[in-house]
Amino acid sequence: MSNFVLFDDPVIRPALLPFTFTRPVADMRVGILTIAEKWARRLDTTPSFLTQPYLAHKYPQQTTTDNLYVNGALCPTDALIDRLKTLSTGESLLAPNGLLLAIRTDRAVDDAALLTELPQHTETFDAPIPTIRHLWSLIAANGDQIISDFSLITASRQSQPITDPFTRCYAPENVFIEEGAKIRAAILNAEDGPIYIGKNVHISEGSVLIGPCSFGEGTMVHYNSKMRKNTSAGPYCKIGGEIGNSILYANSGKGHEGYLGDSVVGEWCNLGASSNTSNLKNDYSTVKLYSYAHKGLVDTGRMFCGLFMGDFTKAGIGTMFNTGTVVGVNVNLFGSGLPPKHIPSFSWGGAIDGFMTYRLEKAIQVATEAFKRRNRAFDEQEESILREIFNIERMGPSNSPFNLFDPL
Repeated sequence: MSNFVLFDDPVIRPALLPFTFTRPVADMRVGILTIAEKWARRLDTTPSFLTQPYLAHKYPQQTTTDNLYVNGALCPTDALIDRLKTLSTGESLLAPNGLLLAIRTDRAVDDAALLTELPQHTETFDAPIPTIRHLWSLIAANGDQIISDFSLITASRQSQPITDPFTRCYAPENVFIEEGAKIRAAILNAEDGPIYIGKNVHISEGSVLIGPCSFGEGTMVHYNSKMRKNTSAGPYCKIGGEIGNSILYANSGKGHEGYLGDSVVGEWCNLGASSNTSNLKNDYSTVKLYSYAHKGLVDTGRMFCGLFMGDFTKAGIGTMFNTGTVVGVNVNLFGSGLPPKHIPSFSWGGAIDGFMTYRLEKAIQVATEAFKRRNRAFDEQEESILREIFNIERMGPSNSPFNLFDPL
């Protein structure tokens, strides 16, 4: 097959901030796997990325004289894969709404916006494709993607058995347990969807898991936890309390009581004890959410919509999040009261005393310590990404594609 590159659509990427500040669109997790991991397993290949220059060292692009560029917001389907395999050089696929899905070319491209300028023959592909176009697309698609990924990961494989005599399992045929996982006195109900338990996951006493849900490698579910359907966490998360229809990216913690609903939490985040999210308005109207692309609130069309928290953000004990709150990268949030529905990256403070700019060197120090706690090295590559995000959000360089709102 052609060299495979997942590109950041220049319209979709800003709509997925703050998560795309720190990763390409295709490195976002929805379901059990990231979008890139889905493509890698489906095509038995290692994709590379066409993304922003400051992310390119961590997510490099590999090119040859035969390159297949695929929109990184697309979750693969059998029909799309079959069509991509027949795509000719110089041919592109468009959705009926004009969205560029894929293009095969003998050229290397260093800016996704240039893809539409290449000489090409265009074809329309009108079969449905799960597409992550907005922040709320993640929670809307998560349940179906757990089911799809479960089938992909477990095909022709044998689950480890449940050996604990005090664990009760409903529909065990829909439960898959990887090696090293420990389950103690828990209830697993997979009657309405599968439950995936990754390598070395620990499900503690008294926990209730309702499928579809998934827990990535090394994740710990603390005792008496309530994991509602359409929830995925990990790898290496520590979670507890009550979580429903939510995604927690790698190395994040919500280890105590409190409710997290219809939300997405980035990597290296932590929610303090008794932190809670509102995901439903008192008048049952649809939730409006801050959009970086529109520099203001947009209507999600969803009645249920909670918290969207960028990487490296920390919330102190008892933090209360309003319905439809968007928090940027590397925010330190604490104190009582309801904070604003949008908190820019590198903010420090709370609802009562207000916010100031989080000192960059202090933020990097805290991120370094967080990595050490997981036996990881916070290297120059990671540091340079945070420094660039700080410049984008706080300094507002005129040449930045993300200079989308005024800094504090």
